[in-house]
Amino acid sequence: MFSTMQDAPLSIARILEQGSGPHGASAQVITWTGEGSRRRAYADVGRRAAQLAHALRGLGVTGDQRVGTFMWNNAEHLEAYLAVPSMGAVLHTLNIRLFPEQLVYVANHAEDEVVLVDATLLPLFGKLLPELKTVRHVIVSGGDKAALEAPKGVEVHGYEELLAGQPVEFDWPELDERSAAAMCYTSGTTANPKGVVYSHRSIYLHSMQVCMTDGMALSQADRALAVVPMFHAMSWGLPYAAFMVGASIVMPDRFLQPEPLVKMTAAERPTMAAAVPTIWQGVLQHLAADPHDVSSLREVVVGGAACPPSLMKTFEEKYGIPVLHAWGMTETSPLGSVARPPAGVTGEQLWKYRASQGRPPAGVQARLVGDDDQVLPWDGESVGELEVRGPWITASYYGDDDPEKFHDGWLRTGDVGHISPDGFVQLTDRAKDVIKSGGEWISSVDLENKVMGHPAVAEAMVIGVPDEKWSERPLVAVVLRDGQQVDAAELRDFLAGSVAKWQLPEYWTFIPEAPKTSVGKFDKKRLRKQHADGELDVTRLG
Repeated sequence: MFSTMQDAPLSIARILEQGSGPHGASAQVITWTGEGSRRRAYADVGRRAAQLAHALRGLGVTGDQRVGTFMWNNAEHLEAYLAVPSMGAVLHTLNIRLFPEQLVYVANHAEDEVVLVDATLLPLFGKLLPELKTVRHVIVSGGDKAALEAPKGVEVHGYEELLAGQPVEFDWPELDERSAAAMCYTSGTTANPKGVVYSHRSIYLHSMQVCMTDGMALSQADRALAVVPMFHAMSWGLPYAAFMVGASIVMPDRFLQPEPLVKMTAAERPTMAAAVPTIWQGVLQHLAADPHDVSSLREVVVGGAACPPSLMKTFEEKYGIPVLHAWGMTETSPLGSVARPPAGVTGEQLWKYRASQGRPPAGVQARLVGDDDQVLPWDGESVGELEVRGPWITASYYGDDDPEKFHDGWLRTGDVGHISPDGFVQLTDRAKDVIKSGGEWISSVDLENKVMGHPAVAEAMVIGVPDEKWSERPLVAVVLRDGQQVDAAELRDFLAGSVAKWQLPEYWTFIPEAPKTSVGKFDKKRLRKQHADGELDVTRLG
């Protein structure tokens, strides 16, 4: 027996119509310019998206060709987010922070035919272009197209020139909701990046989850500051979710440093913001040195890496801004879990919930699997690898067979941890980063968070290093706050009250900055290489 319900496809075009129609006059995209903002109503965004679609048709984008973007977070990037999938093509957000050889690899692997490029990124993109085998058109936004010297066979267009005179309405096709809408490649820290292809259906459902109260609770009353790049897991779904419910969105463009972020927050009064922990660490340091009014923020979302509880407490206790901890991956669209504590929980138990990776929503199933592929119980103690599945979780990689990443229809996350009986996930490490010392496991993430609780420490990275007696021991790499001094012995004493004696690190090093990946996570692979190459000045405590 089938239902009597209409079979209306869940599509990006429907999100576009909702945002530019009912919310067209009330909501706007606000792009920071460095000194102020430029504003565009959602109705205008919708009209310009239609013009972009017509222009792309004129360039030969008639099917599911890939259209790349090499852009910052701004209004033009949002127009591409909406136009490209809605017309039936596939949006491919290129991560500008990847190594050049990785960027060439992903653009060629995805077979990008058109690429939209911010003018400020032309010096970087121009070096790549001769190696991009399938690119036929480059569209330059926000500057002079003549600044790009293109190889033979590649045409260069100005964004505004291309849109000028195009119709402001487009007959958006009715697409299969399971068809490709957008693609994003992983950061590729250990191998070539791998492509994840999102469907119209997965993006639509994910957008709804972002707006739900057990998600990011985004509503039309909000003004969202999207610090997380639009080339990183689709800016955590914020652009589509904001357009879906008519929340205005603040785009920082290339101004991602603490000073302009604080300045734009004070000027534009966003109600929520989303970024990785390192961004918020920098914002806190800047606020301490140069206070601004950031009281408009009802909540800050942090993800991409484990958030130190000390950062969460400082934000709330000093500025009255709750920090919402979330977890996800490129492969999960990315929203996998959100740490909203159960009702009625208070005190230290409340902080325990908030510091966890949170509870997966109804759209995401989670399980723990042990070394022998045995499914482990949710008892808050059994430790295993987290596996997930759901309608916005990828089932494979694009054009890249990687069976070890998938297990009986579940995605292996590579994260290790436990799950409480009420479904809260606590990740203790990446599988590749867990330290095995004398047959016992030590969580590098737990040590990092505890070291970063010291007032003199800005950042801390922990890796396992060889040890003759114990096979492996933790090495702590510390970045101090400006003007602060502390030695390894003091930090070890600081840990002694909260870490088992056998877990206390003997190896310490102080570094000027923490190596990071293209998406702002700690790059432990680079730190391990620095240690192996003898580049670190390591102190060993007895």
